[in-house]
Amino acid sequence: MDKVNGVVIGAGVVGLAVARALVQAAPADSREWLVLEAADAIGTGTSSRNSEVIHAGIYYPQGSLKATLCVQGRDMLYAYAAERGIGHQRCGKLIVATQASQLPALQAILEKAHTNGVSDVVMLDAATVHAMEPALSCVAALHSPSTGIVDSHGLMLSLQGDFENAGGIVALASPVLGAVCLDEGIVLQMADGSELMAQTVVNAAGLTAPWLAKKFQGLAPQHVPQAYFAKGNYFTLAGKSPFSRLIYPVPEAAGLGVHLTLDLGGQAKFGPDVQWVNSPDDLVVSPEHEQLFYTEVRKYWPALRDGALQAGYAGIRPKISGSQDAAADFCIQGPAVHGVKGLVNLFGIESPGLTSSLAIGQAVVRALP
Repeated sequence: MDKVNGVVIGAGVVGLAVARALVQAAPADSREWLVLEAADAIGTGTSSRNSEVIHAGIYYPQGSLKATLCVQGRDMLYAYAAERGIGHQRCGKLIVATQASQLPALQAILEKAHTNGVSDVVMLDAATVHAMEPALSCVAALHSPSTGIVDSHGLMLSLQGDFENAGGIVALASPVLGAVCLDEGIVLQMADGSELMAQTVVNAAGLTAPWLAKKFQGLAPQHVPQAYFAKGNYFTLAGKSPFSRLIYPVPEAAGLGVHLTLDLGGQAKFGPDVQWVNSPDDLVVSPEHEQLFYTEVRKYWPALRDGALQAGYAGIRPKISGSQDAAADFCIQGPAVHGVKGLVNLFGIESPGLTSSLAIGQAVVRALP
């Protein structure tokens, strides 16, 4: 049986950031590390089907992993992107109240942002907002200047390069079917029938992380949460965007509302909405949601013309809380929780997972004795 020091399962942005952190923290003589990815390319799951936003850390409960790792990860990501020449832009965003009844919610978001250490968020009146974004209709807005966008694929390629330069290997088309957790190591069972033993295993399989964890013999089932899938549909804007910043409505249950984001070329897209589905493979944009997008977007951009929206793409949030539950925090579950030596499971790493990825890597290092 082949033996390595460590394995990270999943080559999305979080898996690659974790692998980079682990191999860089390892002694130089124990850097036999693998990233095992079921697909034939890196970042084909949630990492390539999101908004590519660098979140400031505004929305999350005080003291939660989402709040602390987002703020830490945001600063790390801006610094890393600047150092490595990865495309990014600190464009800022506006969170808008389109009616007076939403003002208390906007005030609550402002207070939560400041509690989380995001002290540059400020409340603006309608006239100030209109001067910044003339096409925007609102009664007030929060301005978050430290929100931005990043080339997520460029980021993943850079993380992969760091991992490989430190001696790691990314193995594509290498699905893991299960594992046996032993005192001497964790034996991974591969789809081709082979086995691989590692001293450290990180399950960063994203949407399928709970499914895979259930296949780990020696891991008590009470430590594996139920997986839920919240699809987000995106529609792109035909023509030039009238906005230079990201535009978000007041958040809704399970998501941040149908918001406008920009890519690095200035192209605008709207979404994601929240559509609970039964399978992580449900990646077709739901055409019946198109009219809902027009209705929601026109609340803050009344001039959106008929026919301007085109079906873009859909992504799935890897949730561990259901439609009737309070939103779950990130779950970084190490040996101190489940008692399995050398194993870390990452569950529910949805937004702001991209922003938090470098900080999550450090957190996984800390979770391993």
